[in-house]
Amino acid sequence: MALITGTEILAPANEHGFAVPALNLSDYGMLMAAFEVCEELKSPLIVALGPKEGNWIGQDYIPAVLSRAARSSVPTVLHWDHGNDLSEVVRAIRLGYTSVMIDASLQPFEKNIEITSRVVEIAHAAGVSVEGELGTIGKTEGADEGGTDDILYTEPEEAREFAERTGIDSLAIAIGTRHGIYPKSLVPEIKLDLLDAIDIEVDIPLVLHGGSDNPDAEIRDACTRGINKVNISSDVKRAFYLGMREVLTNTSLLDPRLIVPTAMDAAKDLVRHKIDLFGSAGTTHHYS
Repeated sequence: MALITGTEILAPANEHGFAVPALNLSDYGMLMAAFEVCEELKSPLIVALGPKEGNWIGQDYIPAVLSRAARSSVPTVLHWDHGNDLSEVVRAIRLGYTSVMIDASLQPFEKNIEITSRVVEIAHAAGVSVEGELGTIGKTEGADEGGTDDILYTEPEEAREFAERTGIDSLAIAIGTRHGIYPKSLVPEIKLDLLDAIDIEVDIPLVLHGGSDNPDAEIRDACTRGINKVNISSDVKRAFYLGMREVLTNTSLLDPRLIVPTAMDAAKDLVRHKIDLFGSAGTTHHYS
């Protein structure tokens, strides 16, 4: 199945009330694990890379993602996550990304609209969908992605105006999550009442960033109350590398074929669990 756009993958999720997993997969073992689980459970998949990940792994990784998606049985999107500026977005489009995010959420409201609108103009001309962000989620120590120490919650009325004026295809909102793994001193809490209020005002699919390490019940509720895409980075990386650390206690192992599968199995268990929370299992028939 060829890659599709973010608009195409999120439309059925919006219509039928589930969320598509958007997994940051900057390792080929993680990538294979995610595809295999999504094919097993018949779930759509968004492969996401942000600037730090994308710059680290390099553009030669992208043809491998495109090739794996082309022979996959599930609908797939290649998504540029947390793009900083128009030049990054243009580069991603040229590399074959079918969805891009422009994150100008730390800018004043009008400047965010100006920047995001320009990205929409360029990306839509190339047939690529655009995710914008309004409000800013928090961040924990060591988180790779952006954010602020304090959460800047999305205002429902501003969300409607932002979506209408920019022409974005999906909107990332701040309703209580943070990037990274939560310290024990910080208890995560999603404001589901705020999500309900935003969902009433905004017609396009809503996106939840910082989906790792949040209570399962809150994530499940959010995915039935308007969230159609959940970004997972820290959780899948933690599972993958904890699995790898476990097998590497046997220092006689040197062959990747004996080491990486254990890490992949740990990542697979994590992805299966997330797909269950998101309600995306068995939904690929909506894309035929």
